[in-house]
Amino acid sequence: MNIRLHSLALCNILIRVNLNGLEFQHRDSLIINFMSLLSKASSKSETKSLRRFLLSRLFYIGDVVLTTPAIRALREAFPEAFIAYLGDKQAVSLLEQNPFLDEIIPFDFTRPTLLEQPRVVRLLRRRHFDVAIDFLGNPRSAIFTYLSGAPVRIGGDFRGRRNLYTIRIHDDGLRRTAVEFHLRYLEPLGIHVKPHSPELFLSPEERSQARDFLLSQGVDITRPVIGLHAGATWPAKMWLKDRFIELAAALYQELGLEVIFTQGPKDSDLMHEIGLSLANHAKILPVLSLRELAAVLSQCTIFVANDSGPMHIAAAVGTTTIGIFGPGEDDIWFPYDALQGHIAVRHNVPCHPCHLNVCNRTDEDYMACMKGVSTEHVFSLISERLSQAGK
Repeated sequence: MNIRLHSLALCNILIRVNLNGLEFQHRDSLIINFMSLLSKASSKSETKSLRRFLLSRLFYIGDVVLTTPAIRALREAFPEAFIAYLGDKQAVSLLEQNPFLDEIIPFDFTRPTLLEQPRVVRLLRRRHFDVAIDFLGNPRSAIFTYLSGAPVRIGGDFRGRRNLYTIRIHDDGLRRTAVEFHLRYLEPLGIHVKPHSPELFLSPEERSQARDFLLSQGVDITRPVIGLHAGATWPAKMWLKDRFIELAAALYQELGLEVIFTQGPKDSDLMHEIGLSLANHAKILPVLSLRELAAVLSQCTIFVANDSGPMHIAAAVGTTTIGIFGPGEDDIWFPYDALQGHIAVRHNVPCHPCHLNVCNRTDEDYMACMKGVSTEHVFSLISERLSQAGK
């Protein structure tokens, strides 16, 4: 029996039992420890042509978008290869229409793990991948990479998981953008390229439907449309809602622009509060699917957003994007070309970068990084870009 089939059997056993109430991450650790031993025993895989590739970034909308330059680079290096992508069902929907991918393999995190994980593993093994590249490197993605059956497995040199990979990408301490970080994982394949901008692909029908949708919401698309997104995954990443309200009013009253707010599934309370103060200065759009959102953002002239998934989506569909950063590092997470009008806005504070989900400062220092970004500054950036575009 193939040694990976033993580990697959173990995986199926462990995810079907309770293990005396241990959490899933602890079950992952047990699986990883066992499979690391097997991997050491089977690291001398046979050499064969590299024709079938699996790429994986399991989580987060923006992170998936930021892997798209690596997808392009791999395709350009292996034009005849079969390339598949594994990730969260919602996030990888953004990769539909990507001409550099042959298959998208969604992992549905809304389904019980006991059902979804074995299904995905069986599907991966049927694809007979030659190379699996794990851009994330968390316990679950490491397990999927190993159980894919690929003889060449590329991943980060992380403690407890490194032995599940045959090629490990070491942290050399150099500062890179997120795009450059992902491209490093292709270097063992002989791929050394300059970073391409992240990109998402939309069909003509999707763009047309977005225009029709905006018209149905009362948006005059013959005028410049400014999109605003006030939400973010964590409170510390959110620019003050009063600033968004002030910005919408100024854009409408002083420049006569069409202003729309987009929102995510968890933004309903925030948008209700904003809506109470908007008057007729902007339209609040309903929650859209990610592809619908991408199509709508493609119709915006400029998009202003916190450090969030929609920020990356907007830039990747070619819309001039202004990203507002607080605790995050814009030099890493905003790899977008200033020549195309993209710009990250950040107020320098001594505690940056803190990487906190919720600001732990008190009194006048609370959310100082976000308070330091003024409405006037963002308004001026929008005005400048409209003037440069002749609008």
